[in-house]
Amino acid sequence: MARTHTVTRAPHARSGPMPLERQLAEDDDALRKLGYQRVLARRMTLFANFGVAFSVISVPTGLMVLYPYALNTGGPAELVWTWLLVGAASLLVGLGMAEICSAFPTCGALYFWTARLAKRHNNAWAWQTGILNLTGQVAVTASATYGTAVFLGGFTTLAWGWTPTTRETFAMFLGPLVICGLLNTFRVSIVAFLTKLSVWWNIGTVAMICAVLGLIPKHHASAPFVFTHVVNNTGFHSAIYVGAIGLLTSQWTILGFDGAGHMAEETAGAARNAPRGIVRSIAVAVIVGYALILAVTFAIQPSDYTNEASGGVSQVFMDALHSRATTEVLLAGILGAQFTCCMACVTANSRMIFAFCGRDSAFPLAARWSSVRKGTHTPAAAVWLAIALALILTVPALWSPTAFNAVASVSTIALYAAHAIPIFLRLRQGDQFEGGPWELGRWSKPVGILATSWVVVISVVFVLPQTTPITRDNFNYAGLVLAAVLGLSTVWWLAKARHRFRGVAPQGGVEELLALENGLA
Repeated sequence: MARTHTVTRAPHARSGPMPLERQLAEDDDALRKLGYQRVLARRMTLFANFGVAFSVISVPTGLMVLYPYALNTGGPAELVWTWLLVGAASLLVGLGMAEICSAFPTCGALYFWTARLAKRHNNAWAWQTGILNLTGQVAVTASATYGTAVFLGGFTTLAWGWTPTTRETFAMFLGPLVICGLLNTFRVSIVAFLTKLSVWWNIGTVAMICAVLGLIPKHHASAPFVFTHVVNNTGFHSAIYVGAIGLLTSQWTILGFDGAGHMAEETAGAARNAPRGIVRSIAVAVIVGYALILAVTFAIQPSDYTNEASGGVSQVFMDALHSRATTEVLLAGILGAQFTCCMACVTANSRMIFAFCGRDSAFPLAARWSSVRKGTHTPAAAVWLAIALALILTVPALWSPTAFNAVASVSTIALYAAHAIPIFLRLRQGDQFEGGPWELGRWSKPVGILATSWVVVISVVFVLPQTTPITRDNFNYAGLVLAAVLGLSTVWWLAKARHRFRGVAPQGGVEELLALENGLA
């Protein structure tokens, strides 16, 4: 017989500002009603919560790292127009998630929502959603950090004439990965401060690039070139096919906004502020990203397009500015934004591991992954498991030049699939769904239908070959990775995990959890 779950409405905020102490008390009470005791420190404001998701999205990271891919797969017109399409579709997905997050503000997020919304086989639904979410989070951490290393290699080539080898690039990937692990081991207040700083660094970097590229170059590309010029260096002859696979640049950039949901247990006013963090991070990223796309694309020198499509933004800056020093300053700003993105990825990933692998016993050694470091109230073991998994996933980059694009595809498909599952289950519940204080009302159904439909489309598109003829070096192994992950997770579920995985089984009643927390204080 299927397990049944009572959907608990999160407490609605009263009109007017609420004293912080009272707000925190209500947040903790809502968490206990969902079955969990409070062990993480609520030190994050709405802005800090938004900052985590916005930093994971990190417009300068996604757009600038995959800019050469965009110039070769569709060209300027593809990027300019698909950014708006992908931005609108991603906002629909975020809206659907935000409504559910308001009802269930826990750091488990997607898999917890799925278990509460499924009508049957709740734990099985939660298991596969959690595996997809974990895979996507790890792949985002891996691809963002490795992309930073590749971008850093371009910077060293320009600044000092040193072009790192594949092994040296991998070594440069390890540095920021370990530093991000160390920073996330400290107090959550430090992470909150760095995420706030990250927001302004990202926006400031984009503003600086727009100003410099708008004012200094003597020549800019024409509007017809930016908005209508199409380039196809993929080897495929179908414009529709090339346009579809060209979505990857935009879709991989607008990724990771579930981080706001994963930080819910550390956010004050979580039932309202975590959903707002999800939606605002997407909306601001779309606006900031479009400004960056236009600034860089108008700076392209059409006569040097072939070199710029190969060298990426470094070459675009050099050809437009004719100044090595100015180019280095712009690239340094982008590198700083990319580093904060890596840090936020580890933050969100570790909270998901803390909840899924540890607190709800999805992985062996669950007590270790759910442990919280005394004095800092951070899940240090979960942080370093996130680091280890990202490292393992990136190892193929040592021998495959297309490994980065494949990992980017894996992260995009896995995360958006994990986003879509609870939205789909919310649709199935219809009027039975009892939401929190942040609701879509009559827009919930159309938003859910459009959001899930979009995820189905991109899940098919991003496992397709990206260039032809297909060889061992350019093969897109994203589909194989995802098939292996889902296949192994299914076998693991049937063999062992279904006997151990707790799903969203409560840790105890409200009074019992309160007593435990007081004992831990």
